Amino acid sequence: MTLIESIILGLVQGLSEFLPISSSGHLAILQHFFGIEGESVLAFAVLLHLGTLISLVAVYYRVIWELIIELFASIKDLVTGKGLQINKNETRKHGVMIVVATIPTGLMGVFFNDFFAGLYNSVPAIGVCLIITGCFLWLAERMGQKEKNVREMKITDALFVGLCQGIAIVPGISRSGATIVGSLFSGLNRQLAVRFAFLISLPAILGAVILEAPAALSEGLNRQMLVIVAAGVATAAISGYIAIKTMISVVSNKKLYIFSFYTWIAGGLVLLYTFMS
Repeated sequence: MTLIESIILGLVQGLSEFLPISSSGHLAILQHFFGIEGESVLAFAVLLHLGTLISLVAVYYRVIWELIIELFASIKDLVTGKGLQINKNETRKHGVMIVVATIPTGLMGVFFNDFFAGLYNSVPAIGVCLIITGCFLWLAERMGQKEKNVREMKITDALFVGLCQGIAIVPGISRSGATIVGSLFSGLNRQLAVRFAFLISLPAILGAVILEAPAALSEGLNRQMLVIVAAGVATAAISGYIAIKTMISVVSNKKLYIFSFYTWIAGGLVLLYTFMS
């Protein structure tokens, strides 16, 4: 892999992780065209998530810090026998809902990850899933929507959004698209929908980096590639920051459907390429 390829893949990862166009699908397609195979694919894909993790923290660091403080306050209440007190304040409930949402996501990853992993090598399947992503983005903007805030959220809302995130292990299904659509389907107000969708990705991304990065580094990278990989990670962080800010504006202004056209066209072109090659 060259420096230019690393930067291109980092740019695509950062943009497509948060824009609802499927980062896994785009990376799989680009890696196919670049001819990047073997352990280096796993290593690089895992490390690119470090870049998107940095961009998430850069945008939501204040919210994340408040959630961390409230986490320790919750632990103190539990230890002193006061109980979890989920409705004590909005920040605590927000944190609990994020934890609840990670449960179905984690279960999907544990039980179905190996099953769907084979689809990364199936370009036609990725094309179909991109088209499916576009359909849900379109439907989300056509539904009548409620305006739930954090205090009005239910456990079932968080579980449903977490399930949507779990389904996004399928390459071509956008994680951000699935979780934002799931949040809107659950009736969350638009500002909360996009924030909740991005924040529940934090545990998943952080978990992937912590669990897989050591093995990826030892098996798929050598010292000569570190500069190349660092360039990709930095590019992913910068482009991810821009993408998050863009999505906050897009969802607030009810323009989510715009990405339907992109995913439909991208999916159609992928299928056309497959049938013609």
